[in-house]
Amino acid sequence: MSNQKHIVLAGGGTAGHVNPLLAVAHVIRELEPDADIAVVGTVVGLEHDLVPQAGFELETIEKVPFPRRPNMAALKFPAQWKAETAKVRDILTRHEAQVVVGFGGYTSAPVYAAAHKMGIPIAMHEQNARAGMANKLGARWASMIGTAYAQTGLKPRKGVETERVGLPLRAEIAAIAHGMEHDRIATRQSAAAQLGVDPNRPLVV
Repeated sequence: MSNQKHIVLAGGGTAGHVNPLLAVAHVIRELEPDADIAVVGTVVGLEHDLVPQAGFELETIEKVPFPRRPNMAALKFPAQWKAETAKVRDILTRHEAQVVVGFGGYTSAPVYAAAHKMGIPIAMHEQNARAGMANKLGARWASMIGTAYAQTGLKPRKGVETERVGLPLRAEIAAIAHGMEHDRIATRQSAAAQLGVDPNRPLVV
């Protein structure tokens, strides 16, 4: 019997969702080099470029925003939701998902719903001080919830506590942060050299 891990991560839209997702994906790959790791995202979010560039498989679904007012989009929502959750069920089945790890954004909501119906455990991370609608939905079913802030507005199910774990950082950012703590001047000079800028002048991003 195979001991290979099958993990599906979900999230996207903005770098605020994608970068923590990729940071966790890289750590999973370090700990479990043979793991089957797939990411569910959309073709319109930053994940469309960033996930493949990072070396991970991207499975795409359509963006399904929650309706916030009664309009034409609200009328189309039920059919769109049904179609995209069906796609997610197919993705989770094909990848033999043993756990879903969500980071919020439009993509995460149908992934949480499908995983819940399929009995697949859900782990979740909330990066923002105020949780979005997708993670508020996911918190009802998640077995583990990590946050960057103490109070996010998430309401976990009975028996599950939120844990403040901080913000997962990509290895490159973590290395710079480590360098700045130990030798700020040398780290700044090295980074400036890579960018081709003067390390003695202010840099505005």
